[in-house]
Amino acid sequence: MFGYTQLKSILGTDVALSQGMIDAINEWKLMLDGAAGWTSSDVQSLKIEQGICREFADTVLAEMETSISVPALDKIYKKQLTLLNEHLQDGLALGSFCLKPLPGGMAEFITADKFIPIQFGDDGRPTDVAFLTVKRIGEIDYYTRVERHTVSNGVLTISNRCYHSQTQADVGQECSLEEVGEWQNIEAGPVGYPGMKQMDFGYYRNPLRNNVDGSYCGVSVYESAKERIMKADIQAARLDWEYNSGERAIHVDERALKQKGGRFNLPRLSKRLYRGLNLEDGKDKELFREYSPEMRDEAFKRGLEEYKREIEFIVGLSYGDLSNVQNVEKTAEEIKSSKARKYNRVKAIQGKLRDCLEDFAAGLAFYNSMYTSGYEFFCEFSDSILTSEETERQQDRQDVNMGAMTLVEYRAKWYGETEEEAAKKIIDESVDPDPIEE
Repeated sequence: MFGYTQLKSILGTDVALSQGMIDAINEWKLMLDGAAGWTSSDVQSLKIEQGICREFADTVLAEMETSISVPALDKIYKKQLTLLNEHLQDGLALGSFCLKPLPGGMAEFITADKFIPIQFGDDGRPTDVAFLTVKRIGEIDYYTRVERHTVSNGVLTISNRCYHSQTQADVGQECSLEEVGEWQNIEAGPVGYPGMKQMDFGYYRNPLRNNVDGSYCGVSVYESAKERIMKADIQAARLDWEYNSGERAIHVDERALKQKGGRFNLPRLSKRLYRGLNLEDGKDKELFREYSPEMRDEAFKRGLEEYKREIEFIVGLSYGDLSNVQNVEKTAEEIKSSKARKYNRVKAIQGKLRDCLEDFAAGLAFYNSMYTSGYEFFCEFSDSILTSEETERQQDRQDVNMGAMTLVEYRAKWYGETEEEAAKKIIDESVDPDPIEE
């Protein structure tokens, strides 16, 4: 993405996308790609960022039902939504995305690093935005098309400008759209469309407060967990080092090595296991000495799992979504609370996504001359995050009453206890805190 100063020069006006937001978007993109600033040959990304976005996207879109009442529009609409999951993951990572109709019944998902919000309305939707399309021709010729959409006083205005440069880092000088074959038939404009009271595309942004610059630009769903993600990656590197440094080895005195062709070797023995050293120190005359340090991996694993649970809490996931569910030592109330936390975050995302899809449907209607002809938009999401848990719990209660599941297994599953702890509490407690009901 170009810098703020260059974007302002291209558009001839201030933009809502500050340099701070540009830097943040670039950082979120690097994190998503596993190339955050703290990664190196020693510290590799666990791809927790991808896990967060994938879990939210899968949950948000589970059992979503959406349609448009006009069959012709609904066919185009449904076709584009087949790619919604993967693009929603990018939107969650980078803070926002646009779902923009194209002529010919097509559409494109535009991530936050490829469009420039210039101005927002009071409802947080953009009222002036520029889309950047970069095309390379040959080895060094870069063409950038700046497509600007503005809605004001019931009129949608669209204009296009083209720039040519011989480096990707600079937009270069303005040129004709005809210099790029694919853009020859695009009208430079500006072209006004009276009666269009909204943008011709859907805009999604994460339902999170923007603490980067305070604007309506969306922030990454994992922005607040950056430090914990960094610590988790570093902790995983410590665990890897513990395994690498703790490999069993046998130090071999040079006297035990057979000399062949001027080189020392141990035929048929693993180079990884045997290491040649001069062990003779005046006291120890042994030819072999074993090196097998005590592993501390369990301590490192516990630390890594704790970081993952902290990340789950910060971003709004349930315990066990990222961490090992077997290691989640939480009470039944804490587990239920984490489910509710995730439910609230998912519902907020669904609300923003519904607004985006509704505006996208309006854009489809606009490009297919049906904007004023009357159509109905439908979109509903299930409440399966909470309802499925209660349904499963009720089924387990019935299984206990039937004898298909023991009370110990029930407590271990729903109270986060080991089977030993559950068995002890069943004996100690005269009254079951969660009685099994028919």
